[in-house]
Amino acid sequence: MPTPTPPERKLRISVVGMWIESSTFSPHRAQARDFHVLQDEELLARHGVRPQDDDGIRWYGVHFARSLPGGAVLADVYRHHLERICSGLRDLVTDGALDGVLLDIHGAMSVVGLDDAEADLVRAVRAVVGTDTVLAAPMDLHGNVSRDLAEQVDLLTCFRMAPHEDADETRARAAATLVEVLRSGRRPVRAWVPVPVLLPGEKTSTRVEPARSLYAAVPGIAAREGVLDASVWVGYAWADEPRCQAAVVVQGWDEDACAAGARELAERFWALRDEFAFVGPAATLDEAVDAALASPSRPYVVSDSGDNPGAGGTGDVTWTLARLLQRPELVAPDGPTTLVASVFDASALAHLRSCRVGAEVDVEVGGRTVPSPEPPVRLRGVLVSLHEGDRQAGGVAVVRVGGLHAVVTEFRTAFHDVADFTAIGLDPRAADLVVTKIGYLEPTLHDLAAGWTLALTPGGVDQDLARLGHHRIRRPMHPFDGAAHVGGGWEPDLTPVVLTGPARVDGTTRPAPTTVQA
Repeated sequence: MPTPTPPERKLRISVVGMWIESSTFSPHRAQARDFHVLQDEELLARHGVRPQDDDGIRWYGVHFARSLPGGAVLADVYRHHLERICSGLRDLVTDGALDGVLLDIHGAMSVVGLDDAEADLVRAVRAVVGTDTVLAAPMDLHGNVSRDLAEQVDLLTCFRMAPHEDADETRARAAATLVEVLRSGRRPVRAWVPVPVLLPGEKTSTRVEPARSLYAAVPGIAAREGVLDASVWVGYAWADEPRCQAAVVVQGWDEDACAAGARELAERFWALRDEFAFVGPAATLDEAVDAALASPSRPYVVSDSGDNPGAGGTGDVTWTLARLLQRPELVAPDGPTTLVASVFDASALAHLRSCRVGAEVDVEVGGRTVPSPEPPVRLRGVLVSLHEGDRQAGGVAVVRVGGLHAVVTEFRTAFHDVADFTAIGLDPRAADLVVTKIGYLEPTLHDLAAGWTLALTPGGVDQDLARLGHHRIRRPMHPFDGAAHVGGGWEPDLTPVVLTGPARVDGTTRPAPTTVQA
């Protein structure tokens, strides 16, 4: 149990973490190059704090590794960053008491050989800092909160918006709540409820109902007497792990108030389960392109959703590009200006670098990640431009085939912002059609689009979950199991489990959680 900090001693809080969203259906494996590391003041700036806080806090930016979403992380890459995190914490603990740790985690990181990577990371942190140190974790609402994770982390919170326009606000809320708890000298309780619903993010955007109303209820519950914070996770649909499902956590000082709030949110989520639908008009790729060409409004944006790198797709699936190249109206010399982003292929970039800008080129691109659902695609057109130096993408080339401009990158990347296009000399505002590997549109593309269709394309983050073949998630699970499950319908037990302290990491005993009938 933490004790109030004497006024003459500064609170000591560290920031650590590892962040990636991993599709277990994607053949990609996250490697060392995929992760960008932040430390010291650069890491603290991400959380809006400085090393020496004016309010008597000493912050330490230890180690944080973040990757573009992808497949599972290679085990040795995970162990490398975990050891960097733990060794930095050991150094701090050696120098004196560590009051708190801010854990910057996503909640949907998969690691080869592990089923609950974030819980494994947190247990390792607990083993270093002990049970007296208070742990707080700001997370993505598309993460998963297992019982194991909920037992180890004192303060859990997540984004309340999708797209995640409140990321900075969420990190600030987590930091402020952690400081409040440390100064109180008390340990909050947390009421955890798993909700057996698993839906893609494109069906749970807070821009539209019913997620908008569900998340609008969260601040009110968080503001109740005896409650510190309240959160709803929709879970991560593109991993096949037992922890993958929605969850609710409400934490604070009053056990009954937390349990009541958690049950209320969980029951609301369950009651809305059949109302979730795609955030925008969904269709096949051909239907989406037909709608774009028929629309008088420009530009028209089409989401190539099945291979969205921002959700875990490999980024080199050629299914969409191959079909666009087969449409005569798009590849005609006077065809509509069509931007297609992107396919990554280091070998194709190596070849294109040897070509002169403005020259005719003939190169195979994409389909290199094994196993790939589609083979490489042959691009025969004009090399419009070459660009170097992007930290994520590496080299970037634009090849024009008639009106179609295909973007080829050296490494995996996502084109989710207007600036991603303008940085390579393409103006999506002047285009007729923009096809990019994304699900729901991020803010700048959302504001740009005069029309939009979510194309239901194949890939590691296929929106049609039934095509992926989950077999390890807990069952029954909505929408996988209908009303006929277990011989005539089913209702989940949404009774909150109230946790009163961190589990021991040595495996000897655990605090006894209580089940509260709210």
